Amino acid sequence: MRLFDRVFAKLIREGELTVIDGRGQVARFGTPSPNRRPVTVKVDSDRTLAKIVASPALGAGEAYMDERLRIVEGDVLDLLDLITWNGRFEVGGKGRGALKPLKRAIAWARTINNEHRARRNVAHHYDLSAKLYDLFLDADRQYSCAYFTDPANSLEQAQADKKAHIAAKLALAPGMRVLDIGCGWGGLALYLHEKTGADVTGITLSEEQLAIARARAAEAGVADHVRFELMDYRKLSGRFDRIVSVGMFEHVGPSSYRTFMAACHRLLADDGVMLLHTIGRMGTPRPTDPWTVKYIFPGGYIPALSQIAEAAEAARLITTDVEVLRLHYAYTLQHWLRRTQARRTEIEALYDARFFRMWEWYLASSLTGFTNGQMVNFQLQYVRQRRALPITRDYMREAEAGLKEDIDIV
Repeated sequence: MRLFDRVFAKLIREGELTVIDGRGQVARFGTPSPNRRPVTVKVDSDRTLAKIVASPALGAGEAYMDERLRIVEGDVLDLLDLITWNGRFEVGGKGRGALKPLKRAIAWARTINNEHRARRNVAHHYDLSAKLYDLFLDADRQYSCAYFTDPANSLEQAQADKKAHIAAKLALAPGMRVLDIGCGWGGLALYLHEKTGADVTGITLSEEQLAIARARAAEAGVADHVRFELMDYRKLSGRFDRIVSVGMFEHVGPSSYRTFMAACHRLLADDGVMLLHTIGRMGTPRPTDPWTVKYIFPGGYIPALSQIAEAAEAARLITTDVEVLRLHYAYTLQHWLRRTQARRTEIEALYDARFFRMWEWYLASSLTGFTNGQMVNFQLQYVRQRRALPITRDYMREAEAGLKEDIDIV
């Protein structure tokens, strides 16, 4: 436990962490803080402690999943908040050290998403039981950052506001042809048609999502205006007045950024508008942590703004608007985590207790990434021609206000 003691004595400065090892020995780190709850964990062996020191994200995540690390005071969010707060990405924060060259090369290689790997990686996460997502998402199954005009708003209100916010930036009109890249379960596509009269084509690599999206369009009687296809963006042809992509760019991988942007340029009408909504990373580029890649999003990668900008510039897409949502995903994840914890019995019945702990760790670690780490959300607007949109943002505010008049959610 000596190496672990040295590492954590340096790491934990604000807040109290107590660690009980497999022999019952107790080590305490940090100092009391009114802003951080005390946390006590029990670890089964020195081997587990060594794995945590060698690879903190992977070692701790797997130990929690396997119950080799148990939290006896506080909960999983308290633990991850305490640790990440002490290494937070803020002025004066140390953050994480640089990866060794071999580990960095391996991490980058895992983000290469050709068509075969992209479909396999999407299936790993999005083809899980639809019942799982029903247990913690809003009724429309919006599985991306919501938009909180007030942190106290309900998840349903914030997701409805997100759709209005995006629709306003697209400057839509009836009959426009819209492409939704990574359409999920179809909620945004159906919303855009309902509110604006646009014809929407959604594409996905998830067979589970495709079936549900098509069924929703048929049930709503709009299948002739809202169509869904199982297709890779690289294979699509045609031209669209508007392109929107929400929560999909995180699965593209940096080696394909230029390919993605070139495809969007090719598919976008000359006077068209594109809106890209993606998780982004503050600071310099860095590979995704190994636990998340192994268990949650194989092939996943969170881009820095510089990486997106370089790819868009290479494709001759003109950036017309940039919005950074700093805490909105943290609020979203708080709702998802609370709902997941409240439905533990049902989730364990769908899968098992280990799966529940994995999912809980995923949501809690993601949440602290947005409160203490480098994570934010970018909403980036592009055009091919500089006169495609009004020269001020007034049209966004006016359209959004009109769309919100229709929203009546408690």
